Amino acid sequence: MSREAAGMDVTILGRQFRVACTEEEKQDLLKAVSYLDGKMREIRDGGKVIGVERIAIMAALNMAHELMSVRVDGVDLGEVRRRMSEMRTMIDEVLSAQDELF
Repeated sequence: MSREAAGMDVTILGRQFRVACTEEEKQDLLKAVSYLDGKMREIRDGGKVIGVERIAIMAALNMAHELMSVRVDGVDLGEVRRRMSEMRTMIDEVLSAQDELF
């Protein structure tokens, strides 16, 4: 299989875009395009947001929120990330104190 990127035309909210992707990425790209197009149409059809740029930003914000709120097997990944960050900070503090000993 070729890992060389090729151009592919996609349509989002009635507008056509050319996107580079490999043959292996095409199916995932089409799923992402479909998902984004659906989100943007949902926002547009709601009638509260006007303008393609604003619709795109609202869709991006909604999708980012979904991503940050993902639960996998009952585990809140956002909470896991927050706790890992706290642990990383604690480890850095302990290690920096150890540096002073040597």
